[in-house]
Amino acid sequence: HPVLTHNRAMDKPRTKQEIIKEQDSVGGSILHIHKQVDGWSLKKKSHYNRRITGRTPIPFQSGYKIMGSRKALGTLANCAGGTTPWNTVLTCEENYDIFYGDVSFRNRERKFIEREKELAWYKHSPLPPEHYGWVVEINPYNGKAIKRNALGRFAHEGAAVVLSQRKYPVVYMGEDRTNGFIFKFVSNKRNSLESGTLYAADTINGRWLALDLKKNKKLQKHFRTQTEVLTYAHLAGEILGATPQDRPEDIEIHPETSDIYVALTKNPRKKNYNGSILKIQEANNHFDSPSFKSTTWKNGGKKEGFACPDNFVFDNKGNLWLTVDMSEKDIKRGRHDGLGNNGLFYIPMKGSYAGQAFQVASAPVDAEFTGPCFSPDYKTLFLSVQHPGASTKDPKYPTSRWPNKKGLPKSSVVTISGSALSFLTKGWDIQTVSHFQPKGWWAKSLQTALHFQPKDY
Repeated sequence: HPVLTHNRAMDKPRTKQEIIKEQDSVGGSILHIHKQVDGWSLKKKSHYNRRITGRTPIPFQSGYKIMGSRKALGTLANCAGGTTPWNTVLTCEENYDIFYGDVSFRNRERKFIEREKELAWYKHSPLPPEHYGWVVEINPYNGKAIKRNALGRFAHEGAAVVLSQRKYPVVYMGEDRTNGFIFKFVSNKRNSLESGTLYAADTINGRWLALDLKKNKKLQKHFRTQTEVLTYAHLAGEILGATPQDRPEDIEIHPETSDIYVALTKNPRKKNYNGSILKIQEANNHFDSPSFKSTTWKNGGKKEGFACPDNFVFDNKGNLWLTVDMSEKDIKRGRHDGLGNNGLFYIPMKGSYAGQAFQVASAPVDAEFTGPCFSPDYKTLFLSVQHPGASTKDPKYPTSRWPNKKGLPKSSVVTISGSALSFLTKGWDIQTVSHFQPKGWWAKSLQTALHFQPKDY
């Protein structure tokens, strides 16, 4: 957010030095934390602590050349990712176009598309958009990062990794754009994302469409190399007949049933303003299957108590925890009136209240919760508070002052723990609690829940 980053109104063009500051502020941090008696804290002198920014050189895999270069400058627009069975982190480059513009690739002709109303870094740093929109694999122990070309390039959000029956990794990914696609990558190597086949989902017919140039004449009419297919993966999926979705975001896999849950945030073009949750069931529960069934598991809206599902995590008993992302201009207005700020929701998957959403926490003004993640013992839930005060126009009057009640707002990571969280993650049927009331009980008993009030933050 330029206003908050530079602490000035955007009444004058940003300078090159300000653009460099923005490049240094994006990307991600690797932090070494440990649990103490009074909670989690940072090990400040740990050699694991490091930054990977929008100016960190990151190679493409296997010596790939993208737009004439084997390296990209930095990672940015990072959204929901995942972890691998071999303990690396996957971070997904999402809205790269607001930084470096975009390109169209039709009839084998490349045309640059400006994004004048966005951050437009290309005016000072004209790097190719094709260097962004990838999944970046990072070794958290040494900071080594690599852009995984085999997983395709698009507005990535979510990279849920699971092993097939042959023990090969399979990665489910969403393309977070209106009418974006759902993708699946099936590796042909164990403990590696180096090579394999990328598929786009045809949810109408229940088929995974292989984005393989050698095996598909339709693709051969539009692309010269497999690298082009992967670089312009959305176009390849469109050519093969992949099904446009309502902004696919995070994807998670149920630990007991192996069902795949996809957050579809919304699609105003189809007059879907509340989004839904899609459930995919692979044929025979084989993650590398070429066919599947899909159904709408739950629609968002006032009746369900939430709108615009975004990020998921399952607890150790298979209950779903959900964060939502209503845009700042829609919160508490129009179709979303009565839903409050963005929040964190708990959805039990078994028992008398199975499938019902209960709100656990409410985000600060203009913020969204992202990246819910449990500690290994499931006694702590980590939660990111992303872009509080995002609609601020004048730094003298920010719309939020989270987390310090003074000064400019800052994105943060918080933890939720305590007896009420333990009660939920143990999977006990909440109906067995005689004093349970869907609203009042939460406010009184979930002592560690976060309920930020607009007047405070």
